[in-house]
Amino acid sequence: MGNARSLLLNWVVARQTGGTMVLRIEDTDAARSRPEWTEGILDAMAWLGVDSTQYEGPYFQTEYAGKHTEAAQRLRKEGLAYYCDCTREQVQARRDNPNLGYDGFCRDRGLEAGPGRALRFRIPEGGPTVVEDKIRGQVEFPHEALEDFVIARGDGTALFVLANVVDDAEMGITHVIRGEEHLSNTPKQQLLWEALGHRPPVWAHAPVLVNEKRQKLSKRRDKVAMESYRDEGYLPETMVNYLMLLGWAPGQDREIMPIEEMIPLFDLADVNSSPAFFDEKKLRAFNGDYIRALEAEEFVERCAPYLEGEEVPWKAEDYNRQVFAQIAPLAQSRISVLSEIVPNVDFLFLDTPVFDDKSWAKAMKPGVGAEMLTAAIASFSDEALIWDAESLKGALEQAGAAQGLKLGKAQAPVRVAVTGRTVGLPLFESLELLGRERTLARLRAALERLST
Repeated sequence: MGNARSLLLNWVVARQTGGTMVLRIEDTDAARSRPEWTEGILDAMAWLGVDSTQYEGPYFQTEYAGKHTEAAQRLRKEGLAYYCDCTREQVQARRDNPNLGYDGFCRDRGLEAGPGRALRFRIPEGGPTVVEDKIRGQVEFPHEALEDFVIARGDGTALFVLANVVDDAEMGITHVIRGEEHLSNTPKQQLLWEALGHRPPVWAHAPVLVNEKRQKLSKRRDKVAMESYRDEGYLPETMVNYLMLLGWAPGQDREIMPIEEMIPLFDLADVNSSPAFFDEKKLRAFNGDYIRALEAEEFVERCAPYLEGEEVPWKAEDYNRQVFAQIAPLAQSRISVLSEIVPNVDFLFLDTPVFDDKSWAKAMKPGVGAEMLTAAIASFSDEALIWDAESLKGALEQAGAAQGLKLGKAQAPVRVAVTGRTVGLPLFESLELLGRERTLARLRAALERLST
């Protein structure tokens, strides 16, 4: 979610300014880089509406390893970096407080390159480094709080902090817009930009996303994977709309707004620096609003992957899109995510409904269940009864009255017998679509189940 929000902020600024958004896979850490993960990024971007025509790349950081090495050696030759052979244990042993970091032990030892010797950047005397952030204003980092950080490993390969700067400079990056968690890297990167003779880019660090307990979103604890929301049936336009509102508001007392209308209103300076609450309940409500706003044909099309896929509970040949299209408007107003469409309409395409035990027990109470099923079978078997929602409602209302029941109580056993649940789409429209023969068969089967 955090990556997706950062993506959208970059995309919007690029479109506002006529610039180009660059997608770079920063794969210098081999353990965290796999081809399938890159495909996942591209798929998620495409789902959000950011297709390959709207960015350059993907570029891969490891393809520019030679330039990273050149930059590292240039800094060493100019006296801005030095080799260090200290182990982590040695550094900590020299410190009363291990959290203080590296103490500059090798600054003036004049070590040459060698196995196990990392290259460290020499933090300049004086300071502080002032980061001009479009969202946070001026952020000062005293140099005494910055350790001489490693820019290249003992084998010569560059670390992310250097590779990132070199690639940005080579690609002409003008704006770096990312999450707040990267702010601590920014003074180091700014110092490297300046040491390499480049003007630093515009920095903007968006607020961290937190859960309802105001804890930073974590993939180990929270539902944060874009794929899970996509598979559950959130619409991409919902996700784009909601993510853009995390830390920013378009004003005009509006929240539901397509991205095309947001673009001219957006300003990085208006983004709030405070943590942004990722409210899944609000996202779900947004999605319901977006679903209800779809045209009928579009709604049917959006539901197709959930109704025509391999994991549906009915046989593929039993599904009928035309039948679904007839009941779709009733379902459209009742679901919040597209995956909810399956339990709402499964009774239409299954041979027998899937009974929920709690619903069955609630509806089929002694003195009500068998009596209403018997009365409904008698009423619905009358060939003179017109098989439409209005007539079915009248017939069941009359049958219920004969049992001393109002319609709400009278229809519960019928609903469960036909759909398997006490809650669902309007009953009589559902019976009309199901047809007389299938409805009567289910009522008789439920009555037999009660008797046994």
